[in-house]
Amino acid sequence: MNSVKGIIFDYGGTIDTNGIHWGELIWEQYRQAGAKISHELYREAYVHGERTLGKQRIIEPTDTFHRLLEKKTAIQFDYLKANTAHDTLTDTLQQQIVERCYSKAKETIAKNCEIVKAVCEKRRAVLVTNFYGNMPVVLKEFALDNIFGTIVESSIVGIRKPDPRIFSLGVEAMQLPPEEVVVIGDSYKKDIYPALSIGCKTVWLKKVCWEEESIIPGYEPTAIIESLEQLPTLMLQS
Repeated sequence: MNSVKGIIFDYGGTIDTNGIHWGELIWEQYRQAGAKISHELYREAYVHGERTLGKQRIIEPTDTFHRLLEKKTAIQFDYLKANTAHDTLTDTLQQQIVERCYSKAKETIAKNCEIVKAVCEKRRAVLVTNFYGNMPVVLKEFALDNIFGTIVESSIVGIRKPDPRIFSLGVEAMQLPPEEVVVIGDSYKKDIYPALSIGCKTVWLKKVCWEEESIIPGYEPTAIIESLEQLPTLMLQS
């Protein structure tokens, strides 16, 4: 892919977790912290939380990622307490989960930061993400704020993945034809398929998914990787 002139990165689940879906990463912290709930109930709480955040303006533009995690887990805990005996769902446990999740993200981003910088250095770079309106603050929080020429954030532009129009906005921002752009993301449904549908190349970061995603015939990813560490070598290939 050494002929690629533009890169579109996904953020959540890609740069910050290296291919682990956030729902699964948070569940692992619940489990390790000793939360006495079932995986099935947790998944209900997670989906409820994401839908609530999507419908209501709970995340403020000035919120850091740490604050975002506090609000996200608070919604999950409220749901869990309403649907199960909650003697163990204490404020202390909630804060432990927040700190565990934040630490994991910070550690992963620190490792991926130089990789992302390296592959974007001589190319036009755009971030396309389903996020909550505070992406610039989060990027600055993790020293990622000088990498991307444009941020296309769903809550700002009013278009969410898997709508391919959000990727079209990213391509247009680079003023390149789609065939000269590669999209890198962790979800086939939300990143890879819509990007392929507008003519982009794609790299599917496939590791720990929320649910199994099948490849649609005729829309195969250009490449599949298990870690962003594989990306620099991939980008050098013709």
